[in-house]
Formats: sequence, C-alpha cells, structure tokens
Amino acid sequence: MTTRKLHFGRIILITVISTLMVMPVYLLFKISISSPSEVLTQHPTFLIHHFDFSHWRDVFQSGNIWAPLEKSLIVATGTMALATVIVAPASYAISRLSRKVRFGYIAALFFTKMFPTVGIALPIAITFTRWGLVDSDFGLVMAHLIEEIPFMAWILLSTFSAIPKALEEAALVDGANRMQALRYVVFPVAAQGIAVAAMYVWLNSWNEFTFALYLSLTTKTLPLEVYYYVQRGGFFETAAYSTLLAVPVILITFVLQRYLKSEYLSGAVK
Repeated sequence: MTTRKLHFGRIILITVISTLMVMPVYLLFKISISSPSEVLTQHPTFLIHHFDFSHWRDVFQSGNIWAPLEKSLIVATGTMALATVIVAPASYAISRLSRKVRFGYIAALFFTKMFPTVGIALPIAITFTRWGLVDSDFGLVMAHLIEEIPFMAWILLSTFSAIPKALEEAALVDGANRMQALRYVVFPVAAQGIAVAAMYVWLNSWNEFTFALYLSLTTKTLPLEVYYYVQRGGFFETAAYSTLLAVPVILITFVLQRYLKSEYLSGAVK
C-alpha cells in the first residue's frame, strides 16, 4: 500500500512539474494565435476560443524570419559540431590523467566560467573586427565556443571518468589498437554523455544573446529579432517569434532523448 502511494505521489509530482514547464510555451502559442479582444481583456480565458493567424502571417510576410532562423540554425549546429570534435578527445585524455592533475584542469574550467559574458563580449568584438569576423557565422561560432568549450568539457570529464579502464584493456587484449579502442569501445559507451553535452551546447548557442548583439550587424539571430520586437511593443508578433524560437528546442530534445538513459554503463564491463 505504501509503495502504491509513493508511486501515485511520484506521478502527481511529475504531472505538476511537467505542467509548469509546458505552461509558458502554451501561453506563448495561445497569444500568438488569439485575437486581441481575447487576450487584451480584464479576464482573459485560458483556452483558445477564436483563432487568429494574422500575427503569424505578419511575421512571415515581414521578411525578418528566414534569414535570422537560418543564421541561428547554422551557428548553433556549427558550435555544437566543433565543440564536440574538440572537446570529446580532449576530455577523454584529461580523464585518464592522475586525480590531482585532473582536478587542476577542472578547477581551470570553473575559473573560465567565472567571467560574465557581458564583460568579455566587447574585447572579443574589437578583436574580431580586426580579424574581419564581425557579422559572419564563423565569427559568431568562434565566440560561442569560448563559452561552450569549458561547459562541455566539464560534462564530458565526468562521463569519461565513469568509463572503466577495463573496457579499453579488454579491447587491447583482443587485438585492437588505441584508436580502435576509442572508436569502437570508449566513444560508443560514452554516447549518452556526448549527446547530452552536445544538446546543451546547441541549446545554449541557440538562445545566446550577448555575443549576437555585438557581432551581428546586418543579419540578426532569432533571439535578437525577438528582442527587437519586444522593444517595438509588438505584443502578438513577439509571441509568434518566441513560439518559433521554442520549436527547434523541442525537436532537438525529442530527437536526442533516446540517449538519456540512466543505465548506459550497466553490464559494460561484463
């Protein structure tokens, strides 16, 4: 009976938390497709009674949607790919060092995260201006990597540290060389941690605002477009842009959720 009550309480708790997480997205979507008379009232309703797609039509006809969307997708995907290629091998190498040396690297990673983005954005913008990287996708990717490489390394260090060395030793005994052991044994086992780290890097780059504000002059990213609509007071257009900003986040989380399993190391040594 007690077990059943705990299970029921867990279901209720998960339902409440899920509802609180989904509610802001629903409200944004509701505002974006509702008529002004339904929203701008003293007691607005929770459900949608009168659909009005004119706000979405205005957003798509404005000509300010496809270029920012393309730029945000390119920058977020490029940041995720480059960070994964750079950080995954480096994190594995650091994880195989002694405990004291590994602690030193982790402390250095935390130290780099102490500097606020707004404090380093202006010097980076000045440097990138000299290098001709301002208002380019590659320049924005490089700026995002400054923040995302330490973050991803911090996640992957714990991932590779949890993989037993016995797996590599068994592969070497079976005739594999070091690179084959990494490719066919270590990295597949670490796929969950790599996928989670890559997902967070993509989301952070997708939602990044400060570097985009300094380094995007002509073509804005999608978060910048939302900000400019907020400044202009476009209430319903802001809701439409914000809903569109949330859609790729939901999609990439859904695609990568199959890697989010807790027992990914269970039975690996056996």
